[in-house]
Amino acid sequence: MKPRVSLQDSALRNGNFSLRIDPVRSEDVGLYEAWVKYNTEVHSCHVDLGVITVTLSPPNPVIENELLLMSCNSSHRASLVETCWFHNEHPGRTSRTFCSLSGALSILHPAMSDAGSWHCQLRYSDKEIISATYNLQILGFDGPTNPVVYAAAGSAAN
Repeated sequence: MKPRVSLQDSALRNGNFSLRIDPVRSEDVGLYEAWVKYNTEVHSCHVDLGVITVTLSPPNPVIENELLLMSCNSSHRASLVETCWFHNEHPGRTSRTFCSLSGALSILHPAMSDAGSWHCQLRYSDKEIISATYNLQILGFDGPTNPVVYAAAGSAAN
């Protein structure tokens, strides 16, 4: 997993034996075990790493008005009950919330207003809730609907 894995050497002296994986990949899913020996004592811990992925078809950046499919999946083993997507807000405080049984959200004609932070929340049969945030970029024209600009001769126009 090198060079994506590191230990914080300065934190080791303070008893922090955290493992950092950056970036996390789907294949990193699984059980991790740490053993720490201090004098005659041996301590161990187990961490089960799950991964959630957000994918786009076509990939980011998306071109304005071209069909977009965003998918949200996780390595959690229970049955998926519901997927909710929230745009530019957090759960419970948004007017743009989309929920479905699958992990996918399709936007037929994405506009510049669809760009920004999308939060996907997966709810499972064992009551587990897993979420991720994705920053969607859209290439397009972000201006007036009728792009006519008048400028005085000899001046600059943007």
